[in-house]
Amino acid sequence: MKETKEQTRVRVRKIIANLKKSYRQATTALEFGDPLQLLVATILSAQCTDEQVNKVTPHLFNKYRSAKDFAEADPKEFERDIYSTGFYKNKTKNIIACCQELVEKHNGRVPNTMEQLIELPGVGRKTANCVLGAAFGIQSGIVVDTHVMRLAGRMGLTKQLDPIKIERDLMVLVPQDTWYDFSNMMILHGRNVCDARKPNCPECIVKSYCPSVKKFSKN
Repeated sequence: MKETKEQTRVRVRKIIANLKKSYRQATTALEFGDPLQLLVATILSAQCTDEQVNKVTPHLFNKYRSAKDFAEADPKEFERDIYSTGFYKNKTKNIIACCQELVEKHNGRVPNTMEQLIELPGVGRKTANCVLGAAFGIQSGIVVDTHVMRLAGRMGLTKQLDPIKIERDLMVLVPQDTWYDFSNMMILHGRNVCDARKPNCPECIVKSYCPSVKKFSKN
């Protein structure tokens, strides 16, 4: 029998309760000191591990201390600064343009609304949700990265493949006051247990509420 939406909501609450047992201090792995640093780090994290970004940002944030500093950065020099994060040309273009807009339209400050953030170059809902949740404590939506996409599908919380549509499905099922924590717990669980190639179902704390357990137990 197909699960009703209300039954799925109940199951999601049980999933969240169990994830909290393992990931009580779930938050972004990106290291930052203020909203601007988090915004830059999140843009750098595209197609790159948080660990690698954290190796680059200490030098970067010591060199560029304000939105004005980033806005006036020499592109070629900046490309060298962030080279190891990959896609450095596009990231350089986006970060400099983003900070130019921060200076011109927001007095050098990172705005704290979804509407204003996604107007910035290089900023989509995923980046905006991360910045709003971690830097401002605002539950604007759910960060949908590759881990959240994979786990949400395996847990039967969505059939969508597009991140925006996945987020829309999850926002209906997950209590709003846990949107940011839910994202981070799912990301950590994806890294630690629910691996893309070989999920460790026997050690999974939410296996009782996951319809994919039987599927992967056969492999």
